[in-house]
Amino acid sequence: MPGIEKLPLEETLEDSPQTRSLLGVFEEDTTAISNYCTQLYQAMQRIYDAQNELSAATHLTSRLLKEYDKQRFPLGGDDEVMSSTLQQFSKVIDELSSCHAVLSTQLADAMMFPVTQFKERDLKEILTLKEVFQIASDDQDAAINRYSRLSKRKDNDKVRAEVVEDVYTSRKKQHQTMMHYFCALNTLQYKKKTALLEPLLGYMQAQISFFKLGSENLTQQWEDFLGTIGTSVQNVRREMEQELGQMQQTIQEMESSCDPLYAPCDPDPAHSPVCRNLTRKQGYLYIRNKTGLVSSSWERQYFFTQGGNLMHQSRGEVAGGLVTDLDNCSVMAIDSDDRRFCFQVTSFDGKKVVTLQAESRKDCEEWIATINNISRRIYLSENAEELAARVNQTALEAVTPSPSFQQRHESLRPSSKGRTGRTSSISSVGSEPSPALSVLSLDALVAPDTPIQFDIISPVTEENSGQSKTAAQPGRRSNPFGESGNNSPEDSEDSILHQLFIVRFLGSMEVKTAESADVISETMRQILAARAIHNIFRMTESHLLVTCDCLKLIDPQTQVTRLRFPLSSIVQSSSHQDNKRLFGFVLQAAGGRGDTRVVCYIFESNNDGEKICDSIGLARQIAFHSEMDRKAVEKKKEQDKAKEKQLEELNKQRQIEKDLEEQSLLIAASTRPANPAAPDGQFLVLSSSQSEESDVGEEGKKRAWQ
Repeated sequence: MPGIEKLPLEETLEDSPQTRSLLGVFEEDTTAISNYCTQLYQAMQRIYDAQNELSAATHLTSRLLKEYDKQRFPLGGDDEVMSSTLQQFSKVIDELSSCHAVLSTQLADAMMFPVTQFKERDLKEILTLKEVFQIASDDQDAAINRYSRLSKRKDNDKVRAEVVEDVYTSRKKQHQTMMHYFCALNTLQYKKKTALLEPLLGYMQAQISFFKLGSENLTQQWEDFLGTIGTSVQNVRREMEQELGQMQQTIQEMESSCDPLYAPCDPDPAHSPVCRNLTRKQGYLYIRNKTGLVSSSWERQYFFTQGGNLMHQSRGEVAGGLVTDLDNCSVMAIDSDDRRFCFQVTSFDGKKVVTLQAESRKDCEEWIATINNISRRIYLSENAEELAARVNQTALEAVTPSPSFQQRHESLRPSSKGRTGRTSSISSVGSEPSPALSVLSLDALVAPDTPIQFDIISPVTEENSGQSKTAAQPGRRSNPFGESGNNSPEDSEDSILHQLFIVRFLGSMEVKTAESADVISETMRQILAARAIHNIFRMTESHLLVTCDCLKLIDPQTQVTRLRFPLSSIVQSSSHQDNKRLFGFVLQAAGGRGDTRVVCYIFESNNDGEKICDSIGLARQIAFHSEMDRKAVEKKKEQDKAKEKQLEELNKQRQIEKDLEEQSLLIAASTRPANPAAPDGQFLVLSSSQSEESDVGEEGKKRAWQ
């Protein structure tokens, strides 16, 4: 017998659309078998009814032939030959009637009973299991929907436990019902053959037994043929019993092994660790669909990766549809107001954003790791999973977190409680170190045991302290997050360069040197590797404002300045060689103990890394020329002040000389007789003030002579 298609019991727990599509094919086949079996049953019922009618008619004929002697015909006479002949016929027909009665009994047992059992028992059992499976599937969907709608803000342990128990019970019931339903459908593929062959075999055997007195050759020929059919039926029956035993054993093993998988979240995360080497993944996720300007809805669909694409497929669909292209995309875990375990996939050009929800944290992390591996195009290699494992192992060896990370991390926080931003996801495209870095020791670029900061934390500076004092003044509302609500109009409004970019903070770390061209690429590599190892997939999105005075990280919602980087402290900036969305800059600032700290900041943009670096370079050039102009203006002002000072000194000297001359005249006048007569006969009278000035002038003159 040819191979029989069957439903895989191992895929009942996953319940993928492919399995549902295959189930639909089996259900259509079952419907076709049911319709055909109904028609065949009606035809065989007519044969059986006809045989019963033939047996009754034959018996009636035999009885009428026996009663021929009792008939009185008006024109007929006694005909003993005719009577004896009819009596003989009646005996033969009576024997034939007995044979027909036996044939009817054999048809009822060998032909009608198997087809009736198949129609009334097997097919009805399939229909009953189908209804039970549909009810269990609907109950599971309802339980999962209730579980997914658990409020993140109002976390009630009792309600969550009831919902988890409901999900466990409904999923277990749906899985068990689906396995038994699949088992019944697989068994039906064998039973439909026996249900067709056994009635025919019984029918032919009954006919042969009925015509046993016929031709021996014909009988022997039919017996050989029916013997072959009977052997085949027995083989199919033995194969069905063997397959049924294996399916029952598989059901028992899966019921015992899949019991922990019924719960939506794994109670023991160590028992099932997150696999980060996947390049293909499939499963059910919730996708957020916008229904209005501010409203949205969640829809549960089956998602799977196909090459570099993310596909989705609803139940009942034959093929899946494209969601987004995963090449060079970025993925991040996000905090949703009404859902848990959410992550967001952004296309390489930033134009398409897809928000998805997983069933558990483990599932969410595996989806993020898989999409990151696909974004790196690891799936194009021959041994994709081995390459992914090697990349993750290399990242693990490249970065080892410092034991004092938490202490140094806390030391970077300002005295006032700063507002900690969300951590971002890693870039989708990994980078390999440059050839220079393969020769250059990492210690020459990055200090040993250097902690990596994944949060946006403002460093302790005098500017922040001044802002805190200003914020605490009466009449102004104090910002509890330690952020500056002042956008520095002097810096922004007077600047001739204003460029705004959307960026996501990946991390920062202290480096040894600020002049090396490879320090930014090496910092990118270590930060991306650390994010992949330590499972940091969330990020903080900000607006980067580039002006001629500074760089500002601004909160896009509140327009509050999170960080301010003076342009004079930025030593260099560059983008990633392969992934143009990554860029960074090196900041050189004074430390708390009077020393100089060099910190490298890494960001991810919407494919604008080179443009941002060019904008920073332009701002530095403008700032340099502005500084030169300012120094020239200040130098000119100093020269003008020096000239004014010299002129003032000269005027003072002249005034002193004039005063001395006047004092000399007064002294000379004081030596003359008192009140001498004027030429016109009048007397000259000196006022008291003139007398005092003359005295002072004389004393000053004596001091000058001395």
